[in-house]
Amino acid sequence: MPNLFIATGIFHPEPGGPATYLYELLPALQARGWSIELLTYGEADTVVYPYRVVRVPRRALPIRRVHYALSSRPHMQWADVVYTHTIDLPLLGDKKTPRLIKIVGDQAWERCIRKGWVPPEEDIDLFQRKSYKGIVGQQQRSRQRQVQNMDAVVVPSHYLKNMVHGWGVPEEKVHVIYNALPPLVGERLSQAEAREQLGLGQDPLLLAAARLEPWKGVQHIIAALKRLPDIRLIVAGDGPMLGRLQAYAHDLGDRVQFLGRLPRATLYQYMQAVDYFTLYSGYEGLPHSLLESLRLGTPVIASEKGGNVEVVRPGKNGFLVPYVDADALTATIEAAFASGTRDELASHATVGTERFDFEDMIASTDALLRRFV
Repeated sequence: MPNLFIATGIFHPEPGGPATYLYELLPALQARGWSIELLTYGEADTVVYPYRVVRVPRRALPIRRVHYALSSRPHMQWADVVYTHTIDLPLLGDKKTPRLIKIVGDQAWERCIRKGWVPPEEDIDLFQRKSYKGIVGQQQRSRQRQVQNMDAVVVPSHYLKNMVHGWGVPEEKVHVIYNALPPLVGERLSQAEAREQLGLGQDPLLLAAARLEPWKGVQHIIAALKRLPDIRLIVAGDGPMLGRLQAYAHDLGDRVQFLGRLPRATLYQYMQAVDYFTLYSGYEGLPHSLLESLRLGTPVIASEKGGNVEVVRPGKNGFLVPYVDADALTATIEAAFASGTRDELASHATVGTERFDFEDMIASTDALLRRFV
């Protein structure tokens, strides 16, 4: 039985793509014969897992990094393969142990925006092409070196494969394995059933669900609604932009409703109740939220950026809109509510989503990891 050490920064029950991905992936890898241990930041376990989970408390930065590094040593000695899920994790151990990393975005770009080292509207694709000085350039070079030193890189889209290749990683070391969702538990609701359960009326209704960061683009959806009558927006999620978004939407009154973070089952109810799920973001690697909405039968309106274009089939299951283009977004939302359009797109919501098969994701990940045992 090969030993797999998972090094990550976040894990269940915390929110976020890497946490959800690992929580769904690891039991399936165990069933295929892997012995698994996982190290993450976070507080003490409140859930019992079928594999060993060790959490390092989030103390002051130098202390928690030292604690993480020391905690990693026994896992590194035990492991046949190391599968890392973010850069900048301090791991102590034999550098001959094969190491893979999953890249779902450019952490250097995200960090520079959060710290204010680049403007909040700095485009991720432009960030790849520009040469920066000072701390921003240092962040780019550090990310590049760390990923170059890995034995293999897993990415969830061809868009990200091209990005990582641009960091100087040979193309043959970068492997596209599409994200996928496990089988849906329970029955799908009709739109009318979901609206009745949630006490929603019959108004034209959009849903946005994301961590509220500048690049998620919720502010652009609100701006479009200011130019359109009657349409309502529900926003699920929290984050640093929440207060500014609430202030910006104030003059729309109850046409914009902020619900905060929702349990997944409740979020799925809203996805089935609304007319469209919207994801007008400046960056997405391969968005789970679009896959979730389409699987539930709800068409989508998404930015023509990143991995979105590998999910959405324009005119079949939704719309792709140039980013940032306020006129195009406004016109697209208006067209989306033309008579019969929503029903036609909903009838083809799952077109193309067969590529995102959970068993294929498990089999491909298992096969890649075993190449390094």
